[in-house]
Amino acid sequence: MNENSNHNDLMRNLQTISFAMDDARLFLDTHPYELEALNYFEDCMTKRNQALTDYEKVYGPIVSYNVNDGNHWTWVNNPWPWEGEV
Repeated sequence: MNENSNHNDLMRNLQTISFAMDDARLFLDTHPYELEALNYFEDCMTKRNQALTDYEKVYGPIVSYNVNDGNHWTWVNNPWPWEGEV
């Protein structure tokens, strides 16, 4: 698998899970007592956290809040997520 394909796969997975999580959140806004929906939201949150970790381990942080290097500001080292470059 080439690097660009891996980058796209990791980003697509993160976006898909984020969309599902946002959709569940919107449903819960109007159905706050639906236990099945709440469980689904929590499952999505767990999967999104893992997808985010997987992406950031290889390509760096997606948001500046996740910069995790005490030596320097690593946010500027790679193309930013919205630039679409690898």
